Amino acid sequence: MSKISMKPLADRVLILPLDAETKTASGIYIPDSAKEKPQKGTVKAVGPGTSENPITVKVGDTVLYGKYAGTELNHEGIDYLMMKESDLLAIV
Repeated sequence: MSKISMKPLADRVLILPLDAETKTASGIYIPDSAKEKPQKGTVKAVGPGTSENPITVKVGDTVLYGKYAGTELNHEGIDYLMMKESDLLAIV
């Protein structure tokens, strides 16, 4: 994938959600209608941060975020999530 031509503002982070699991640990395949929204993704771009909220994640980090966190957007045919860094739960 080429470099992202979008630069988030302030303490925002652009996330590429990882694909939902298609198979359980025991080998059962999950149909599309039963898949849950993924809560894990890769950081693709970060804003400069603010004096009160400096950015602690970097491009390439894999992060966990809340189930309903962020705003979904499509850029150049790819679905991303844009969210504040405070919506991130952990770096994996």
